[in-house]
Amino acid sequence: GYKITIDTDKCTGDGECVDVCPVEVYELQDGKAVAVNEDECLGCESCVEVCEQDALTVEEN
Repeated sequence: GYKITIDTDKCTGDGECVDVCPVEVYELQDGKAVAVNEDECLGCESCVEVCEQDALTVEEN
């Protein structure tokens, strides 16, 4: 599995991670990304690549 860390100070809630994730790990809550389906994460790191704020890290458990 994978551990997703979201730096809420950096996250601007642009929703890029929500749009790019192939398995719908993320959703926006109160203007910030939340990894609601972390168990579904494939570790592709597409979210990391599209996040202009560098707010996301994906690590293998």
